[in-house]
This record gives sequence, structure tokens and C-alpha cells, in this order.
Amino acid sequence: MNKIIDLYLLRDKLEQLKSAGRKIILCHGCFDLMHPGHIKHFQAAKKMGDVLVVTLSPDKYVDKGEGRPVFNQSLRAESIAALECVDYVAINQWPTAEETLKALKPDMYVKGQEFQSLEDKTGKLQKEYKIMQELDIQIGFTQEVVFSSTKIINQYFKNR
Repeated sequence: MNKIIDLYLLRDKLEQLKSAGRKIILCHGCFDLMHPGHIKHFQAAKKMGDVLVVTLSPDKYVDKGEGRPVFNQSLRAESIAALECVDYVAINQWPTAEETLKALKPDMYVKGQEFQSLEDKTGKLQKEYKIMQELDIQIGFTQEVVFSSTKIINQYFKNR
């Protein structure tokens, strides 16, 4: 089974799974440099439901600075799909997950513990949270180790 699926095909698949009583969990982000924090986040998110969907920011909307993303959206999607705990991967088509939340209507949107304040410096999470409230989507947070891909890239790769 190919885990990487078009967003709209995924929407139809998730509607079927929800009709069958499956709890859909969505994680969304850039996931540029796969690291242990991402993996533990996905594993913990999977335990919150039955089906784990990961959507990622498309290359053109990655706002992490010059030279980012390091890995293009296809490679990032393939890396995430290789994880056993992930059921489906799709590439988002917009700058935030707002439209993705509207299209997929997961039961729960899961972020890392660093977002528990429901604020981020870009304002994206605040916009996403508003949509979640409108659609009655639960929010969940994992309590796993936190790393920053940006910090790792800057600290270990750019200065060498």
C-alpha cells in the first residue's frame, strides 16, 4: 500500500474510515530534517487514535529561512511514510493547515508540547485553532522530547 496519497483522495478515504468508527489523528508540519523528536511525536500521536495522518507543508510555503527546506516535499513525504506508525501522508496545498483541517476533518489535531500555549510566532496555529473550534476537532499534545530542525541544521550543518 502506498501511504503517500493525494489530499482529496485521502479525504474520501478518511470519510470511509470515520464511517467505520475509526478515530482519525492528524499531525501537520514542515518535518524538514527527520529527527528523533518527530518520530516520537508521531508514535505518541498514533496512540491517541486509530489512523495517523501526517500532512506536510509544501516546499513553496516553508518559511524557515534561506535554503529551506533542505529536503524537498517528495523526500520529506517518503521519509514520513517509511515510519510504521504513520498510516497516510499527504502534501498540503496551502500555507497553513486551515484548509487541510476543513478538507480532512480529523477527530483530533495533534501538536508537540511546545505548542500547548496555542500560540506560535507565525500566528498559523492560532488560525488553525479557530478552524478546529468551528469544526469541533479536538486538539491533543504529545509530551515527547523536543528538537528543532532549524537549530540542528544551523548548529551542525551550516557552520561546517
